[in-house]
Amino acid sequence: MTQDSTASRPPALSALMLGALGVVFGDIGTSPLYALKESFSPEHGLPISQANVLGILSLAIWSITLVVSTKYVVFVMRADNRGEGGAFALLSVIHRVLTDKPRLSGVVTILGLLAACLFYGDSVITPAMSVMSAIEGLEIALPQMDSYVDVITVAILIGLFAMQRLGTDGVGKVFGPITLVWFLAIGYLGVRTIGQAPAVMAAFSPHYAIKFLMTNGLHGFSVLGSVVLAITGAEALYADMGHFGRRPIRLTWYLIVLPSLILNYLGQGALILHDPTLVGNPFFYMVPKIMLVPMVILATFATIIASQAVISGAFSLTWQAIHLGFLPRMRIVHTSKDHMGQIYIPFVNWTLMVVVVALVPIFQTSSNLAAAYGVAVTTVMVITLMMIAVAMRYLWKWAMWRIVVACLVFGMLDVALFSANIIKVPDGGWLPLVIAAVLFVIMMAWQAGRRALAAAQEQDSMPLEDFLSHLSPSTVRVPGHAVFLMGPGQGAPLSLLHNVKHNKVIHERMIFLTVSMEEVPVIPQEQKVVRHELSPGVQRMFLRYGYMEAINIPRTLARATEAQLGFFYEPLAMSYFLSRDNIMVNGRSPLPWWKAGLFSWMARTAASATDYFQLPPNRVVELGGQTFL
Repeated sequence: MTQDSTASRPPALSALMLGALGVVFGDIGTSPLYALKESFSPEHGLPISQANVLGILSLAIWSITLVVSTKYVVFVMRADNRGEGGAFALLSVIHRVLTDKPRLSGVVTILGLLAACLFYGDSVITPAMSVMSAIEGLEIALPQMDSYVDVITVAILIGLFAMQRLGTDGVGKVFGPITLVWFLAIGYLGVRTIGQAPAVMAAFSPHYAIKFLMTNGLHGFSVLGSVVLAITGAEALYADMGHFGRRPIRLTWYLIVLPSLILNYLGQGALILHDPTLVGNPFFYMVPKIMLVPMVILATFATIIASQAVISGAFSLTWQAIHLGFLPRMRIVHTSKDHMGQIYIPFVNWTLMVVVVALVPIFQTSSNLAAAYGVAVTTVMVITLMMIAVAMRYLWKWAMWRIVVACLVFGMLDVALFSANIIKVPDGGWLPLVIAAVLFVIMMAWQAGRRALAAAQEQDSMPLEDFLSHLSPSTVRVPGHAVFLMGPGQGAPLSLLHNVKHNKVIHERMIFLTVSMEEVPVIPQEQKVVRHELSPGVQRMFLRYGYMEAINIPRTLARATEAQLGFFYEPLAMSYFLSRDNIMVNGRSPLPWWKAGLFSWMARTAASATDYFQLPPNRVVELGGQTFL
């Protein structure tokens, strides 16, 4: 067998499962650090009794079973967009089946954007809460370090964000093995401790959860706001599906992650029943004293990995949002030559770092951050269920009775968890909502502004064919290929008008190029180039990209065949002409003044088209003008 054929093999299932452990399950895998501890927080005032311990354990076990094992793993992961998952993937795949229902499509767009914006709230809270909860183990292992928990947490977080520019290619190779050790360790701790109170095994019966809620009423209902911490990170199973595939993620969940989590929660419950005084931090009290410091170190690595996953997810989400037209262009650094999805966005990275580091002194403990965490998670869960209901009806063509049954089963738990958390808005739950609201306004303003700008430019421009037909025969033609980047409209680009007006020349071959973003993850190379000959030496060309692809115009042209391009590609013969619009807001704008002003500011501060399209700077000519909006 040749080396090439060996290299072309898909990764082995075991390798994909190991990779999924390190990327997909970091967030939910670190939930035992705080979920049960917060459920017995003093603010709930629950007495430590067998009924209460079994009730909370049963709520946690059945929340994991219904939300993660059933809703996400069985149903949500079916709604993939050519193998990709996540809020924008779900939004895109639903859009394709709602072309004749614009109102419903608009509602789904809003829901998808809200879910995406809430993910940024999660990206802020996860690093602060998870790292802090791990370092708090020092209070048990080394009580004299109590006053240094915040300082150590901040130092680790700053180091984590500072490393992002280096990329995750090398570091990612060790994520899986470390996370495997973590799950084996927490599973072992659970097995080791269950023997102290074997009665906790009864928590598998759902009647203990029901009895707990019925006995404690509204007081017990509020505890659901902490129980939900056991399922934080469930959305990662769907969002990261494209990296590893549906089967490896499902197998890893059922064979490794789920058993380890359940065993650990049962062990914590047994410890609390055996010695109620240890309820303050049952996870670390399960650890033998001689292993406390190593376990704190392992927990810190596990939480760093969990934080890395959501930070990388924020980069990917921003990349998709830019491609789909919901955010302005930003500087994107590709950190790996082999994996196009490994990117670094400086603006997003440093903004996240400032907010995350600020949360540590503001909230001071992981317990104070728990309320904010729950609100973000449960709101996304409810939104996801709404979108999946639309997918059930229009994508999978389910009968209405099946949709109603599925929504009732999942909806009752989702709405209960959401309701138990939304009352915590004054106690910190406002944080992800404020972040999501700000980002939602920005995305809607950018989308509306792009539409208004395109309409204004189309109205003021001359049709391309008319302009070309009116060119003077005496206009000088110079050697080379001129590529004029333009929008999807038919108007002559501003750069062409200025080039002819000021330089009074045209090139032997003129290519009017539009980058077309599709609502699919990847466009095959043979379908990337679409061209139309307008006249000899003049052509209209579209380069098609999926929302998961890096846009690199020179590389795409170089990889295209001569038949696709209609000419032989010579890099040094190409000149790229860009139009730079100076947007002026006047009183006749179709947008509200604040939205027009916000769009104008974002357009001025957006990354240059040269960087975004990865054009060679020495082959770019920018010509600008004013557009009134």
